[in-house]
Amino acid sequence: MLRLVTGLCSLGIAIGVMGLAGCGSDTESATVGTSTDRGTLVYNPPFRIASLTAADFGAQLSAQAAGASLLAVAGQPACGVDFYHLQYNTVGGTGEKTTASGALLVPTGTAAGCSGPRPIVLYAHGTQTDKTANLADITNTNNAEGALIAAVFAAHGFIVVAPNYAGYDTSTLPYHPFLNGDQQSKDMIDALAAARSALPQTMSAATSDNGKLFISGYSQGGYVAMATHKALQAAGVTVTASAPMSGPYALEAFGDAIFYGSVDIGSTVFGTMVASSYQHSYGNLYTTPTQVFEAAYAANVAADILPSATPVSTLFSTGKLPQTALFNSTTPVTGNAQLDAALAVPANPVFALGFGASNLITNDYRLSYVLDAVNNPDGAVPTPTQGVPTAAAPANTLRQDLKTNDMRSWAPHAPMLLCGGDQDPTVFFSVNTGTMQAYWSALPAGLLTVLDVNAAPNPASPFAPLQVAFQATLQSLAASGGQEAVVENYHTTVAPFCTVAARGFFSQF
Repeated sequence: MLRLVTGLCSLGIAIGVMGLAGCGSDTESATVGTSTDRGTLVYNPPFRIASLTAADFGAQLSAQAAGASLLAVAGQPACGVDFYHLQYNTVGGTGEKTTASGALLVPTGTAAGCSGPRPIVLYAHGTQTDKTANLADITNTNNAEGALIAAVFAAHGFIVVAPNYAGYDTSTLPYHPFLNGDQQSKDMIDALAAARSALPQTMSAATSDNGKLFISGYSQGGYVAMATHKALQAAGVTVTASAPMSGPYALEAFGDAIFYGSVDIGSTVFGTMVASSYQHSYGNLYTTPTQVFEAAYAANVAADILPSATPVSTLFSTGKLPQTALFNSTTPVTGNAQLDAALAVPANPVFALGFGASNLITNDYRLSYVLDAVNNPDGAVPTPTQGVPTAAAPANTLRQDLKTNDMRSWAPHAPMLLCGGDQDPTVFFSVNTGTMQAYWSALPAGLLTVLDVNAAPNPASPFAPLQVAFQATLQSLAASGGQEAVVENYHTTVAPFCTVAARGFFSQF
């Protein structure tokens, strides 16, 4: 049985507090902000959690197998990194004032490209179930994504601004606006404004913003990165380039694929978080939660059970949420043979994991969703049509919300790299990256680059070494744990390879 993988799996990188060089902060002299305007700092200067030289960072990563594997992809650090914890003002899903926090990672050192004017990478992280998650805390051994972006970007001369998102860490918002493109892009933009005002006041003031702005993110963060590029472009702000990675960009199409039966790994977590987000943001998902969710779980979903300080494994083991069963294995019968076949438990064993007796979403709701998809079809799923448009007039309120947040509503003016792996069982590459590629098929040549790290390497491509290394990693996974290990870890395995691809893509501008 596959176990659930939701965010980035732990890289096992332990950077102990006692081993940090120059650990400390200037919090004693920090000013407490009085403004609650978007993008203003709660504390200035921000708290510095740690300061590592390039040698120290490299040595501590090399000391552990997972860290050494990361360095093999990312390369040895060229710069030291200062890790700051930002707290800033932003808004929630209905525009309500709230706070959020994040990481400001600043390259340091005397090597060329480590100080002075440097570019900024505005980074959006993948789905976290842990409400206490803080990308800035490099002393936390579970902070795999913080270590990844520090090793790939900050240790190679990029200033990194990475929100934890509203609803996490010290944020005062009691829920997380998951996959709400408007709110999450505002959160990103507010973190960027806060970081730019904080940077000259930090202990790392020798490093400054050179005006180049890159945007990236993985999984949920890939979606958020694209939404942020869209929002900044609409506001007239210049984006140098972006690299969304493995994101659920075509949300309506992705939702339709799942409800038809192609259930992704992690669906019960993602479904719970989507419901919490959209019910708070739009108030239209249900009048009572049992209209969507089985009685055993409805109250928990309505109570914003995720994200949580309780480990998601405990939520599963105590029956608060089902681990894999999104839908009931006794599927609805409509009397339409073709539709009944489409709703049946699929033969694909990965998709079949999404069905069981103790399921999250009721059969009645699944059927109402699918009937709306039949009557108001998405242009990408189940059968792609010219232009792959969203549905013209979906009646189901979840489909309406997914359409609202679907990225098939704009086109980039700055170069974009879309990176992922085409066998991803968590965020389907063809349904998301493939749909966006088709939607943007008329863009000028060179504006959009699509990279499948799982494709056969083209020796002429600058990404060929990453593709070769990715294939070797999959082979190693298969050798140690079989095909189950490959499927279970595929989504997280793609992350470092796409992140390094994004760094190479940005370095040409």
